[in-house]
This record gives sequence, structure tokens and C-alpha cells, in this order.
Amino acid sequence: MTRWGFIGFLAVAGCMPDESSHRDAQLTACPGITAGMLPGEPHGKATAGLDSGDEDGRERVIIRYRREDGVTAAQVHQLVGQVTATFRNVPAVAARVTPEERLALALDPRVESIEPDQKLYALGTSAPTALALATTLAGTREYVGELRRVQALEVWDQDGDGLPDPGAVTGAGVKVCVIDSGLDLDHPELRDAVVAARDFLDGDDAPSDRDEERWGSGHGTHVAGIIAARPGLGGRGGPVLDERGLMGVAPGAQLIIARVLNLEGSTHMSLVMKALEYCQAEGAKVASLSLGGSLGSLNTEEGFKAALDGGMLVVAAAGNEGQGLMSYPASDPSVLGVGALDNTDRRAVFSSYGEGLALMAPGVDVLSTFPQGRGSFAALEVGDSRPMSRSLLYAPTGDTWGSLVDCGMGESVASCGEDGSCRGFVAYVHPSAYVRPDRAIVNVMRQGARAVIFASELMEGGAEILSVPQRGTWVPSVTITQAASTVMERQLGATAKLSLRPADYAYMSGTSMATPYVSGIAALLFSARPSATPAEVKAALLSSAKDLGDSGYDEQYGHGLVQARRALEALVGPVP
Repeated sequence: MTRWGFIGFLAVAGCMPDESSHRDAQLTACPGITAGMLPGEPHGKATAGLDSGDEDGRERVIIRYRREDGVTAAQVHQLVGQVTATFRNVPAVAARVTPEERLALALDPRVESIEPDQKLYALGTSAPTALALATTLAGTREYVGELRRVQALEVWDQDGDGLPDPGAVTGAGVKVCVIDSGLDLDHPELRDAVVAARDFLDGDDAPSDRDEERWGSGHGTHVAGIIAARPGLGGRGGPVLDERGLMGVAPGAQLIIARVLNLEGSTHMSLVMKALEYCQAEGAKVASLSLGGSLGSLNTEEGFKAALDGGMLVVAAAGNEGQGLMSYPASDPSVLGVGALDNTDRRAVFSSYGEGLALMAPGVDVLSTFPQGRGSFAALEVGDSRPMSRSLLYAPTGDTWGSLVDCGMGESVASCGEDGSCRGFVAYVHPSAYVRPDRAIVNVMRQGARAVIFASELMEGGAEILSVPQRGTWVPSVTITQAASTVMERQLGATAKLSLRPADYAYMSGTSMATPYVSGIAALLFSARPSATPAEVKAALLSSAKDLGDSGYDEQYGHGLVQARRALEALVGPVP
């Protein structure tokens, strides 16, 4: 689930486009220009096992049976024709039922309850918010600044050479289950990390975040890299990263990949419950869930408690709604809920909070692994200045240039005024609550824009520009910092040069990005003391966190910023 900031739009926009952009895509102000989505353009097929077939009138439900009746799966199949999942830890099954079948089940004395098989969503945005962007990396280290903030380097890189110290605690021997969208299985930083995998959508053991037609969001690849990207195995990352790439917070941990999110970033609770059981059966000590959005029930609470009682610590994202109510399952009493901090250690404007929030971790402008060649790094030059910029995900790569033209909010095909030229220019667009970014890009493209620069203007609710749709015709597009936006106002009319280079990494923001920091640090603790219980690891994490906000625990920041070294010392004693 992505938060709609005051101009934010869903990362799944490529699959749910503004219909007006379909109708008007060919009605260009300049002749011969194709912009945005074409009418009737395919957007990818539904993912098997999730939403396909709902048009037949069946509803996805979870049916709970009374324990004393001991109903078997075979009996359930007789009662309900389309059982989609059975559970070991909960006396329930998931099924697709017609209204008539649901009524018959409700009248069955063996049935305790029938509840919707609720939807959950990925909890990461796809690009920086309008908050100040982090300083660009110099390319001389294999790790990013967030690892310093959470003290990971004090655990396994005390000599500061960018590699784990001999004999240091790196998460070795600990399995972390990433319940997410799958990943790029061939990414050089992750190939050696994966020890088990299951795709709960396609029903196979190859949880790739793509189908034969297109890639998904890249969400799972990004999350997995934050946890366990390997040292010395970098992909394409120049000029931001050197050839060694980057490292995860627990670079020795083993990953179990459980794919439950489809290409649009959504799933159902029954798949998450099955994934939890799978993770536990595979020996995971930590489960990392950068997803949420539903409400808890007796079934789900029993499922998460069974995971905890079985020795697995479950960590989940608090949500991106910016409100005082966390998403589920982060709000579950058996789950460790994690909120996101910006690069000044303030709660990110999008990060949800509330009763039960446990910890905070970096969650704005986080650099991590991404499907190979699907990320991009931007370089922008305007006159004599070089403003910091971030490319919108899925924007086309390449070099372009043109006169910088103020196009207002990009609300119409006349927004660039007389300075707009069919010969080509670079559009400077001001975010608006009333114009979707993809709509603004289409409008300025139709006036001849070769590229788009989105300003960062903090207003109520913040500003988010997430991505361009993955299908259609677009131009290179970036967002810039608030400080750069102020300078840009004085550069109108100057020549703007924009370069987007393909990369195997990307910057993303969200509580999705904060969660794997906590999951990785939990893996470090289990690695240092394999006999530790989830309760002991949780206590160490909470007692050692860096206090933020009001003194002591508070609902805005929980116990504070997770700290790896301090948590390790709380669990095992002084670290040399």
C-alpha cells in the first residue's frame, strides 16, 4: 500500500491508469507526439491464484471450524468446491464461495465463523518524498549511511574497511523469511543469500517478481537487499556505488523468500498465513513483512501467536497513512511494528504510529537492490548548478537537454505557456493535489517536453512522486530536493541537461524500508546467541533503542531508533 501524499499516486498506476489519459493520449498539442498510455493498451494479466476468476461471483473467505468437530480438508472440499488453503496452526480454511455456498456454510453447526479473506498491500513508496534527500554517496564504500545510524557497522565493521571483520557477528546461521513480492533471483547481491523459496501465487519454487510480460514493483528485491545484500558482489551502481555495491544490515544472514504480493503489490491474508507456516517449517528465526492494510481477527491473531510461540520473531511495517493507527499485522500483539524515520531522525510524514508501535528505523530515500537494469540514477545540470535529483521509477533512461520552462502544475496542454515549444524543452512542474503526476507528464509531453523535473514543495501532508506507469510512452523524469527547488526558480530559461543511467539499485521510501532494518538486526542477535528466544531478542531490541520524541516510550516513535550494537550488548554483554 502506498500513501497518497498531496500529489502522490499509486505505484500501480501502470495497471490502474487515469482513463482520461487513455482517451486523450493522442490528442496532442504538438503534431506527431505519443504521450502516456494508449487507448486499450494491455496492462498485464491478473496473477494466478489471487484475483483471477472473481468475476464468476465467488468471494474469497476464511472459514473457521469449531475445534471439537475436527473437520478434515476432505470434508471441506465436499462442502466447498474451491478451497484455496488449509492451515496447520489455525482451525480454518480459505476458500472461494458463491453466496449460496456461504449461506449453507453459515448454517452448518461445525462452522464457527466466516470472514472475508482481506487484502493487504506493499507498504513502500517508489521514490523520495519531498523531505530532504539524503546526501549522495561518494562511491567509496560498500554500505550506506543508514547502516551507521542503526549501529550495524559497530557490530561487524569496526575497522571501517567496508567489509565484515573476521569473526564478527553478521547474521550467519540465521534464516530470515521475506514475505513480500518475490525478487530478482539473479541479482548478484542476493544470489548467494537465498536458501529456500516458495511462490504462493503461482504455486512453485521460483518466486520471481515478474511474469513473461513484465516486472512487478521490485519491492521484494529492495527489502531483501536491506536485510542481507552480500559483500563484494555489486551490480551496476555507478557513479553512486563502486563495483562492490552495498551490503545489508545482516550480510551473513540466509534468506527464505515467500512470494505473496502480485505484480500490483497486493495479496490476501490467507496467503500471508500460509507463508508464515512455510517460514516456520523452513526454520526461519525472523519473518519480515513489509505489507499490511487489513484488520485482525481471531484466526490471524492465532496464526501470528503460533509463529511467535514456535520460535519466530515477526516484524511488520506500521503503515504509510501518516495516522495514529497502525496497519495490520503490525498492530497484532504478537508482532513487532516498525515506523519510518527521515534522514534527520524525525518520524516521516507518511509513517503511521499509535499504540503498540515498537521501533523506528530509516525509511526515507533508502538505497537498496532492485531488479537488474530496472532502477536508474539521475544526474541533473542546470546552468552552472548541479541539483541533487532522483529519477522516478520506470522512467526511461538516456540523455536529454533543453531550455528549462516553468509549466506550473502541468494541469493542461497550455500549462507551459508561450515558452513551451514543439522543438523540445525540459518542463519544470510544481506538485499539486489536483493533478496526478502521470497526467502532468502527459500534458507537458504533448507540448513538446523532452524531460520533466518535479519540484519538491512541502505542503500539508507532504508530497510524493512515486513512479511513472511501466507501460506507455514517457520521458525521463526526476524529482529534486526542496533546497534545489528554491535555486531552480532562478534558473528558468537556462539549459537543463538530464542523464538517467540504468542501475541494479533504487531509492525507495516507506515503512516497508524501515522494517527490514529491524529484521536484519534481529538476525544479528539470533546469530550471536542461537539459543535466544524471540521474547529475549525483542526485549533487547526495545530496551536498547535510541530514545526519540518525548522521553521514554511514546506512540509517535515507540521505543525509538533501533540500535544494533546496544541491542547486542543487552543480549550477550559487552562487544569488543
